[in-house]
Amino acid sequence: MIEVEHLSKHYGSTVAIRDVTFRVEPGEILGFLGPNGAGKTTTMRILSGYLPATEGTARIAGYDVHTDSMAVRQRIGYLPESPPLYPEMTVESFLHFVGQIKGLAAGSRGERAAIAMERCGLIHKRSVLIRKLSKGYRQRVGIAQAIIHDPPVIILDEPTVGLDPRQITEVRQLIKSLAGDHTIILSTHILPEVSMTCGRVAIISRGEVVATDAPENLMTRLAGELSYEIEVGGDGETVRNVLQSIAPIRRIDTLIGEAMPEAHQRLQVVFEAEQDPGGAIATALVQAGLELFELRRHRASLEDVFLNLTTEEATLGSAPAEPEDVEPTSPEPLEPTPSL
Repeated sequence: MIEVEHLSKHYGSTVAIRDVTFRVEPGEILGFLGPNGAGKTTTMRILSGYLPATEGTARIAGYDVHTDSMAVRQRIGYLPESPPLYPEMTVESFLHFVGQIKGLAAGSRGERAAIAMERCGLIHKRSVLIRKLSKGYRQRVGIAQAIIHDPPVIILDEPTVGLDPRQITEVRQLIKSLAGDHTIILSTHILPEVSMTCGRVAIISRGEVVATDAPENLMTRLAGELSYEIEVGGDGETVRNVLQSIAPIRRIDTLIGEAMPEAHQRLQVVFEAEQDPGGAIATALVQAGLELFELRRHRASLEDVFLNLTTEEATLGSAPAEPEDVEPTSPEPLEPTPSL
């Protein structure tokens, strides 16, 4: 549904994104994850037709975003980081207005507005001025304007930024409810957003996509090691000899922290990722007559993978000429599209 191939964007001599390639399958939610300034918003703006690419191609529903821009715009719903809302309009009148701009026939605008409000939990706010809504409800209105014309593709740029925990949960549930009927690309720098919402993730760092896979596959494939924290009573040399006999070990570290009872030790034992000798550790220590007080497995999390992939020393140069993740404070013009 979304195909991005070798996409690059230059601002003069500064490279904002370089050779970005990924695809999103129909009905899928892809998390486009990266730190601030990594190139997420630049990529979203290119996909939405807001910015031209310097190099490469991007196709949405089979249409090229550069050569078939109007056809693409008819088939996407776009929510920028700052929703393009008009505060003096009511929710319902705003959605009617957006429906008109997006080419909906006059007879279908009311029905489509009602469907969008229903899906976004806005029915009871339909007559409220947008300026009187909380930020969470304004985000809902932003999503409603993105889906009012029932597009096959929805592009969401930082949809939960600035929301409180309850609002974040509600918006995440709303986004998940849209999957299947719509293909969604969700740009974010918030790790829980990806793990709780997205089936697949593309990680971008310094303008380049460094990994694409399901979150659990990334954690398994890129973790590289598995470790256990052990609290055990007994002679230190004996403990190490027992552990070395179980499986090849990368290293054994003594953890220094809270005071340990006499003859107690707290160790971190690091194995290769493909091994998981937890049961063997417990059995061997007990059979050796050692007292095992705690055995806890630690496997790399999505946060570990993210930090590993986005803290490399390579760089693409200075910051882009325009702020990377900042939208204009005033509403962006909503460009009309031909009647469908």
